[in-house]
Amino acid sequence: MTGEAPSPPAAGHPGRPALVRAIGRWDLTALVVNGVIGSSIFGMPAVLAGLTGAWSPVTALLGGLGILAILLCHAEVASRFKEAGGTYLYAREAFGRGVGFQAGWLSFWIRVTSMAANLNVFVDYLAQLVPAAGAAAGRAAVMCAVTALVTALNVVGVRQGSRTVDVFTVAKLLPLLLLALLGVARIRGEVLATQAVAAPDWTQAVLLLVFAYGGFEAALIPASEAKDPRRDSAFALLVALAVIATVYALVQLAVVGLVPAVASVRAPVAAAFAVLIGPAGTTFASLAAMISTYGWAVGATLATPRILFSMAERAELPAALARVHPRFRTPDVSIYAFAVGGLAFGLAGGFAANATISAIVRLVTYALVCGSLLVFRRRAGMEAPGFRVPAGTAVAVIGMGFCAWLLSTRTFTQAWTLLAIMALGFILWAVARGQGRRAQPPV
Repeated sequence: MTGEAPSPPAAGHPGRPALVRAIGRWDLTALVVNGVIGSSIFGMPAVLAGLTGAWSPVTALLGGLGILAILLCHAEVASRFKEAGGTYLYAREAFGRGVGFQAGWLSFWIRVTSMAANLNVFVDYLAQLVPAAGAAAGRAAVMCAVTALVTALNVVGVRQGSRTVDVFTVAKLLPLLLLALLGVARIRGEVLATQAVAAPDWTQAVLLLVFAYGGFEAALIPASEAKDPRRDSAFALLVALAVIATVYALVQLAVVGLVPAVASVRAPVAAAFAVLIGPAGTTFASLAAMISTYGWAVGATLATPRILFSMAERAELPAALARVHPRFRTPDVSIYAFAVGGLAFGLAGGFAANATISAIVRLVTYALVCGSLLVFRRRAGMEAPGFRVPAGTAVAVIGMGFCAWLLSTRTFTQAWTLLAIMALGFILWAVARGQGRRAQPPV
C-alpha cells in the first residue's frame, strides 16, 4: 500500500498497527450514496405511489429536503473529528460516556438489521432467477455465501473495500439512471391517471422516505481511515444527497408514468423495465437489485465494524474488538462480529421486520447528532469545524423536532422494542465499566 498515509497510533496503545488513511473525497461520497441506495429503491416506488399517487415524484424530492436538516447537522459535527466512530464519537464527546455508548450501541443495531434486510432482498431477487434460492436451505446457503464474501473482502484491506464500493456504487446507479432516462421520455398521461389516490397519506410517505434516505451517517464511521475527513465529510454528504434525491425522484417519475396502477405491483422497477425492454426487463431488474444490495453489504461491512472498534478502543467493549490485523491493518474481529450479527438476523427475520427496527432506532441517533451540534457550538475551547451550517442552531432544533414527531407516530409495540434495545445496551455498558474498575490495580 505504498503512498497511503497511516493514521497515528491509538492513544494509549503505542506500537499497535495503525489504520490506513486510504478513503479519498470521492470514495467517501461513494460510501454515502452506497449506504443510502440499497434495497429501498426497488420497493419504494410502488408503496410511495400508493400513498401519494402521481405526486409521488414530488414527494421523493420533499423527502430529501426533509432529511436535509439532519444531514447538515451531521456535516458540521463530522467536520470536527478525524477519529473513527461516527454518531458514537459525536454523542460521547457531547453528552458523556453513557450517552455515547448508547449512540454506538444503537448505531450498531441500525446497521445489523439493515444488513439483514438487504440480505433478504438479495435472496428474494435471486429466487426470481434461481428458484432453488427461495427454499429454506437455499436461502440460508446464499446468505452465508454473500456474508462470507463481503467479510473476506473487507478484512483484506480498507483500500480494497472502498474501491469495491466505488465500483458497486456506479454499477447500481447505471440501471436506475437508464430507467430514468428511457422512462421519462415514454411517460403517458393515461398511465399517470391510473395512480390516483382517494386519500393521500403524507405522514406515512415521510416515514417511508426517512428509511429510504437513511444510511448516510454510516459513511462517517471510518473517519480514521479517510484522508481528510474534516474537509471531505460535508462535501461527500451534500453531493451524495443531491445525487440520491435526483435518482429517487426520476425513478419514481418513470415508474408511475410507465406502469399502470403501480401501487399493486410487488416489483415496480422490474415492471417498469418490462415495459421498456420486454420480458428481459425482469431479469435485468433482478440483477440490478442484487448488485445494489450486494454493494450496500460491502459498504456496510466496511463502515459498521468501526463502531465496535472505536468503542473497544475506549475500553467500553472487550479489547479483542479493537484488534488490528497485523498484515491487512483492518479491525478484523469487529468485522467478523458485524457479519455474524447481520447473518443471524437475516436468517431469523424478513425484510420488513428488520427494516422497521432499523428505521425506528435511526431516529434516536439522528436526534442525538442534532443535539451534539448545539453542545459543540456552546463549548469553549473547541477547534472550529471544517464546515459550519448557516443558522445551525435553528437547523438543529428543526432536526430534533422532526425526529421527535416521527417517533411519536410509532405504535406501542415498536416503542417497547426500541426501549428494550436501549435497556440492554445500558446493562452491557454498566457491566463493562464494572469489569474495568475491577481490573484496575489498587492504589
